[in-house]
Amino acid sequence: MRHEEMLIGGTWTASRSGGVIEIENPATGEIVATAPKADRDDLDAAIAASVAGHRAWRAVDAWERSRRLRLAAQRIRDDRQAIAELLTEEQGKPLAQALAEVDTCVDQFEWYADEARRIYGRTVDGTTGDVRVEVRREPVGPVAAFTPWNFPIMLAARKIAPALAAGCSIVLKPAEEAPSACLRMVRAIESAGFPAGTINAVTGDPAEISERLVGSRAIRKISLTGSVRVGTLLLRLAADTIKNVSMELGGHAPVVVWSDVDVEKTARAAAAVKFRNAGQVCISPTRFLVHSDVVERFTEAFAAAARQVVVGDGREPGTGMGPLASARRLDEVDALIRDAVDRGARLVAGGERLDHLGAGHFYAPTVLTGVPEGASISTVEPFGPVALIEPVESLEEAIERANATDYGLAAYAFTHDLDVARQLSEGIEAGMVGVNSFGVSTPVAPFSGVKASGIGAENGTEAMDAYLVSKTVVTGIS
Repeated sequence: MRHEEMLIGGTWTASRSGGVIEIENPATGEIVATAPKADRDDLDAAIAASVAGHRAWRAVDAWERSRRLRLAAQRIRDDRQAIAELLTEEQGKPLAQALAEVDTCVDQFEWYADEARRIYGRTVDGTTGDVRVEVRREPVGPVAAFTPWNFPIMLAARKIAPALAAGCSIVLKPAEEAPSACLRMVRAIESAGFPAGTINAVTGDPAEISERLVGSRAIRKISLTGSVRVGTLLLRLAADTIKNVSMELGGHAPVVVWSDVDVEKTARAAAAVKFRNAGQVCISPTRFLVHSDVVERFTEAFAAAARQVVVGDGREPGTGMGPLASARRLDEVDALIRDAVDRGARLVAGGERLDHLGAGHFYAPTVLTGVPEGASISTVEPFGPVALIEPVESLEEAIERANATDYGLAAYAFTHDLDVARQLSEGIEAGMVGVNSFGVSTPVAPFSGVKASGIGAENGTEAMDAYLVSKTVVTGIS
């Protein structure tokens, strides 16, 4: 069994109290590792280290920061296989998907290596000739970052890379369910030669860690990827010390499929994306609003693709979908499906636990139609391998139903009609819209939501804004 350590002030260490948390392999139910359970002294040490680290790191010039970030990308690439194997063991996703996730982390660091050299201020003509006005862009300060279990390393990289590019230090709390791959990635990043305390990583109880970090006046920015419930709690904590906050809080992505598409091809592509990472993806396509002329064909093709997904241990060759991340997640997904069926929804595929696969948290890829408005799954993010397919008659109906949740993260539209595409992309309330594409997540453009899906953005040049503050310098001249 592995025994992981935390990084505090340049030193890898256990908790001072000796406390640990246990890490489960969701495919087998076996405890495969322990990680430190940070106590108050550990957290205070991490905060103090981040203050010292920020002081040292912000003094490093942008070109050198860029070089360190690019070296960190290479160090992650060098350790690609080992990081991916830990990710599959603790999170459950197939190894091919885990390797792809490592690659996205490399992309993040390479993109922000360039952005580190593009932090521009400006000069402004003063209202009189005897002043000079300069606007500087400076790092906001030490950052506390909180990441979830569905993409344990990619979502950490999305926070670490722009923070370091901006000149900030960071205290990272990896997901307690699957921290090992993230800690291994942090080791790779640290080996690129950042000053001690620039990067810190602490593990343990989420409530205790968030309360201590967010409550500290030394921490100047919070970045969270998580649930609306957790986001609400952290916003309240952050309000007490007036912190800069960015949050991505999930979604319930609609997919509008119009009658002019290649129906079978679109259905197969949609199913492949839907069941990636067992549907545990915040931008996962979930509510399929299909033109009534083709809804039957689409449903048949989608359900057929769902039945063909090979479910099993992500370490086994040929596995297309691994387990859900925990027993709790399995119970929650099953409860949402049972509620929908009890209220009159029709089960077209799946809808059952796969207990014959062993002690892991396996669930069959599921397709529902005729889900009534009162069913919880219509408005609650299912975060699992379940798709809802419903007919629509008009663009107005499609847009209205697409917008009928509190979420607004990602949305998708499939059509060859440019006017239909324009109306859907403009009418749907979402931070990202994919037109004839599910690839809305990219390092080069903002990943953001509206409504309950979040505040601020990750990715793209926009992500840098949250890690920088603007300072106006007015100089009088004689």
